Amino acid sequence: MAHSQVSAKKQQELQQQYTNFKNNLQQLADRIGNVEQETEEHKLVLETLKPLPGERKCFRMINGVLVERTVKDVLPALQINADGLKRVLDELVKQYKRQQEDMEKWKKKNNVQVVQQ
Repeated sequence: MAHSQVSAKKQQELQQQYTNFKNNLQQLADRIGNVEQETEEHKLVLETLKPLPGERKCFRMINGVLVERTVKDVLPALQINADGLKRVLDELVKQYKRQQEDMEKWKKKNNVQVVQQ
């Protein structure tokens, strides 16, 4: 009787750990998706502004406020933001892969076989 209680408790702990792994992976995937979307938006705006004359008027949203600038003022800041987003995306993908590897190691170590994903 005591053995089955320990086994049930161990099984419950493993289930909780598995759920935590899956939730963490899902959160990272969501963040990756959001950053990818922002990166694509930056890329599209950069492609649109690059061929335009530097003195041309354009508008930029800064902290929820629409401000008037020129193309030559906006392009460098936009490029810096795009580069930063790329670095963040690369780091998030590394974290996701690392988390996935940790989960696989944990599954092997604890002899966990997923019946339903």
